[in-house]
Amino acid sequence: MISPDGAGWRDRPVHDLLSRGNRGGGMSRKPHRDYRTLDAGEIVRTVAKLADRIGERFPESGLTGAARQLLDTAEDTARRARDLSRPYLGLRTLVLLVAGGGLALLGLILKDFDWAGIAARSNDLALAETLESSVNLIVLMAAGLWFLLSLEERWKRARTQTALHELRAFAHVVDMHQLTKDPTSLLGGGPRTPSSPERVMTRFQLTRYLEYCAEMLALTGKLAALYAGESHDHVVIGAAGDVEALCTDLGRKIWQKITILGELAEG
Repeated sequence: MISPDGAGWRDRPVHDLLSRGNRGGGMSRKPHRDYRTLDAGEIVRTVAKLADRIGERFPESGLTGAARQLLDTAEDTARRARDLSRPYLGLRTLVLLVAGGGLALLGLILKDFDWAGIAARSNDLALAETLESSVNLIVLMAAGLWFLLSLEERWKRARTQTALHELRAFAHVVDMHQLTKDPTSLLGGGPRTPSSPERVMTRFQLTRYLEYCAEMLALTGKLAALYAGESHDHVVIGAAGDVEALCTDLGRKIWQKITILGELAEG
């Protein structure tokens, strides 16, 4: 096929063809989006939408309050995960100053030693004592330097583990909300007791309630994954993986109940 200017389309560079398509309105280039990482903003918007759905369906339920709490936690998690990837510039500056001062002090101490006089002595014991004290000083300085350099990582790890503990506790709270939601109660059965839980939901309402609980657990796991995505600390990644595994296990129990409800509806 020959173009109007006499050149075949096969001879055209690819970027030229794309630019022509864009100018003609036949091809629009969408903004690039990275699907290899979690988007904290999208997670927060999903949690907000879920909280609205739960509030509209069960306005007087305790699950509505839990969903609002999850939204607050999601917003805090997005901010904390962002901070986790940023360096603590003040702390790093302080560490460099202290480390530089320590190395300078070590250099001055070693400079004041009369190495030539010590080497010229015939007393090997004095030489050994001097060398031992010097090595001990270097080891202590190196240990202090390592402590300062790892301080930022340990601070971030402690803050993140506290946040992950909150997510772990929240997952158990969600599980408590669905604990008494028994699908077989729709079949009726034996008489109630004074301590029996209220069972006023229809099959549709109970299914929706359990689905909301499962979604909340899934999103809680995604919030934990945000911390793992912004950290290279194996301790943080392992703790986040534990929270995700917990949410998956609890969600699996809920989906078993939903499956039973579906079978009851078919029966």
